[in-house]
Amino acid sequence: MEDLAILPSSLLEEYKKAVGKDIYQTFKHLHDSKLSVDTFSFCISVSAVFSSKIEGENIELDSYIKHKKMGVKFLPDYTRKIDDLYNAYQFAQGAKLTAKNVEKAHKLLTKNILQATERGKIRTGNMYVSTADGRIEYVAAPPAEVKPAMQALYNDIRLLFDTELSFAEVFFFASIIHLVFVKIHPFSDGNGRTARLLEKWFIAEKLGAKAWFIQSERHYYKHDQTYYKNIRALGLEYAFLNYSKAMPFALMLPGAL
Repeated sequence: MEDLAILPSSLLEEYKKAVGKDIYQTFKHLHDSKLSVDTFSFCISVSAVFSSKIEGENIELDSYIKHKKMGVKFLPDYTRKIDDLYNAYQFAQGAKLTAKNVEKAHKLLTKNILQATERGKIRTGNMYVSTADGRIEYVAAPPAEVKPAMQALYNDIRLLFDTELSFAEVFFFASIIHLVFVKIHPFSDGNGRTARLLEKWFIAEKLGAKAWFIQSERHYYKHDQTYYKNIRALGLEYAFLNYSKAMPFALMLPGAL
């Protein structure tokens, strides 16, 4: 772990003690829903709906299932962004987790969010995360640091792919990848959706297809105030982030099991 360039690992041993061994047994027994068919995945629907709801989209799971599985027609604005995210999850299921494929996934999930010139493109401007009342709550990585930070992240991910990890270690690094990606905030928009996809994508690469059955996005939405609180806990500016405060966030993913 000493060779990791950007992913912090100082909390790993404490994390492994905190999660215990029971989560592996729970993971082993995950299975797809009986509602899934060849042309429809219930679990991807759950991921796409709740990841979108975290970002403020007004969509209900029941309505989306009717739309996706039964062909019920809703107004296009009600379903199109969730359809885009659904397509990104489907793409990720059949693709390796690489920089190029993350950019392709981002293009898919921002089809109805960003202009074509911004999709899958590393941002070149400053980025701030604001509250609903207009206050700045986080200053992301400066433009000059975004590409090097993302290169370091992808290098670390490749290193982890080549390293034998325990079940708990996989979950730890999946959460930390999610968190580091959000803090870099590499795209103009769609960063949260991409980070939650990336987290699950990493687990699938290390542990197999059962990863796609984890309802992490639903769990994060159910505890959205805690989710955002734990992200904010690291600090207000990228240059001064304190990853020693990342444990509450990292422990949310096992909670989804």
